[in-house]
Amino acid sequence: MNSQQKPQSGGGLPLVQYWAEQTLSPQGLKLWQTLNHKSTCLSCAWGTGGQKGGFVNEAGEYLQRCAKSVEAIAAELQPPIKQGFWQQYSVAELQKLSSLECDRLGRLSYPLLLEAGQTHYRRISWEDVYNISDRAFRKEGDRLASYSSGRSSNEAAYLLQLFMRASGSNNLADCSDLCHAASGVGLKQVFGSGTSMVSLESLKHSDCVVLIGSNAPANHPRLMNELIKLRDRGGKVIIINPQLEIGLLKFASPAFPIKSLLKGGSDISTLYLQPIPGSDTALFVGLQKTAIEQNLMQLDYLQSYTEGWEDVVNYATEQSWEIITQTCGLSREEIEEVGYAIATSKRVVFAWAMGITQQANGVDNVRSIANTALLTGNAGKPGAGTMPIRGHSNVQGVGSMGVTVRLKAEIKQALSQLLGRDLQTDRGYHARDLIDAADDGKIDTLLCLGGNIYAANPDLNQAKSALSKIETIFYIATKPNLGHFHGLAQQNTLILPVFNRFENPHKTTTESGNNFVRLNDEGKSHLTPQNSQLVSEVELLTEIAHRRHGETPIQWRKLQDTKYIRELIAKTIPGYKKIGKIDDTQEEFTISGRIFTEPKFATDSGKAKMNITPIPNLSLPDRTSFNIPENCRSLVLILGSGRSYTQHNTVVYRTADKFRGMPHRYCILMNAGDVKEAGFQENEKVNVKGDAGELQDVEIICGSIREGVAFMFYPEANILFSANVDRQSGTPAYKRVPICIYKP
Repeated sequence: MNSQQKPQSGGGLPLVQYWAEQTLSPQGLKLWQTLNHKSTCLSCAWGTGGQKGGFVNEAGEYLQRCAKSVEAIAAELQPPIKQGFWQQYSVAELQKLSSLECDRLGRLSYPLLLEAGQTHYRRISWEDVYNISDRAFRKEGDRLASYSSGRSSNEAAYLLQLFMRASGSNNLADCSDLCHAASGVGLKQVFGSGTSMVSLESLKHSDCVVLIGSNAPANHPRLMNELIKLRDRGGKVIIINPQLEIGLLKFASPAFPIKSLLKGGSDISTLYLQPIPGSDTALFVGLQKTAIEQNLMQLDYLQSYTEGWEDVVNYATEQSWEIITQTCGLSREEIEEVGYAIATSKRVVFAWAMGITQQANGVDNVRSIANTALLTGNAGKPGAGTMPIRGHSNVQGVGSMGVTVRLKAEIKQALSQLLGRDLQTDRGYHARDLIDAADDGKIDTLLCLGGNIYAANPDLNQAKSALSKIETIFYIATKPNLGHFHGLAQQNTLILPVFNRFENPHKTTTESGNNFVRLNDEGKSHLTPQNSQLVSEVELLTEIAHRRHGETPIQWRKLQDTKYIRELIAKTIPGYKKIGKIDDTQEEFTISGRIFTEPKFATDSGKAKMNITPIPNLSLPDRTSFNIPENCRSLVLILGSGRSYTQHNTVVYRTADKFRGMPHRYCILMNAGDVKEAGFQENEKVNVKGDAGELQDVEIICGSIREGVAFMFYPEANILFSANVDRQSGTPAYKRVPICIYKP
């Protein structure tokens, strides 16, 4: 695939073609029925759904579905895995499958067990499942752990943490630990609240959006409509990303058919900066320095609504432009142009994704963005503020329900009263700590509510080894994934099939990335009782809890009524009071205490707390540290791993990435200058080596990425590197991985 074959804008015809293909497929009718079902989109946290209808967003706007939704739903509408499959294929054979091939096997339809010493999964009954779970969860609380993802409901997440805490465990790891934990930690330090302070309605009043470390056209297509409307009203969109993504330059949205057809799409970026990965704090200190030197700092605002601002201002003033520009790889003129554009705008939203958080200094990155927002007076007013962009559709809701090792004091107090015991929260394993603890033999039982803890982690060899030391692992899922075949327990590995969100026999709720709670209607599965034995997540978790704890400390089976769960959520989770009446009122709502439309924040003083964010000292190892053969062509680069345009987290829906010109999963995107410097050629096959592993026969693709930087697909690239973790959040630095590319 050469550059001439790549689309000239994001979105557009490839998406329309995909919609048409799926509509004309045998499952087309069921697909459209599901798209219109009153339940939240399975894809990103910007998705649509709920009681306003499948195509309607939280602002009541219609036609807001994207191709990500169709991909996710189409995968869930697959038929059950064929009879005899598990007897025919051994685990060793299944380990040869790719992520796409795992997903294409079909829907899981009955419980499976792989026992120590066996080569094949076998079918078991639900009674067998509960007997195994009863034994597995009678371990000490410190030796029990869970891992979860945002595909679950608020009700299932609440049950999970309630059961784990009743069992004496605070080891509530979540997929957000591997992606957006730095946002929560950093924003809580500054504003006392760890989520977006910007609602969708508020975003509509912005005149400038700064989008940092995000490929929204691929991962949050719904956001692109808002950026198009902002540009139409004369606003600015400033992009900060080492990679030049075509969809961030121009995007053809089906919601604007005339622009898409006649103009080839809408212009998105006003200014586009390509900094060195991991240098964002240096860039934002430079933006702060610009506002100070150009006398555009909002001094009255800082004095009235913030604390610690003097230290931040003094630090930015003292930093030399030489240090700032050398660290971030941008010129002073570039930084000053963007700084002036921000400081002279009236209402600026700072939005970011994993390019900011998946760094060794992710929390500092987040706080440096918050400091810049405060320095320019852009926090605590409509149309302005900080807005982390979440990936999973309910990953924020899972955290709100208390699935975290960092439990809020008020939730701890309420849950302690509910469970009749003091909760242990002074220690606990987040996702990376969990893998290390398992590797040290400290975990006996792991319950995975969705997700793919194996493939989502760095250093896949370590992840596989660590999981193999856990006695019993329960994987709750709708379809097979890589973890089910590689993340095998020491004694018992169970795969437990459940209904997905639009199939549940009861109502559930989810939370958007902008703090909006949606109500999902009951549904019906296309898998019939004759060919499946699915249960709901709620039924499964309550029965496991009942078998372990009986009627104490609460009546667990009573919690199979999700309305009752919502009543408990209303009593114990801050800002969720309205959920207790949502079945009667049908009123979806914005969570209270999170959207700041005036500069009074959720800190003890009501003021934002600013602190210095030090400029990082970035360096790269030389080629000798990679222990590669001498006298071969080689080049050391910074690798950023990420998803393709047809991927949702670790689930791959299609192999090629047309928008980047990458024809398959084993490509490395490089700057043409770097390719020439090392004596390579485009399409040449090379070896790529990190500090933990190596990939061979990786094809070079030239693309619009800054010199010294490369891009490969996640999770395939995870084999290359160990976890360089942000000490404050526990999030690994997936976006700054030193690698050596060489030709043996």
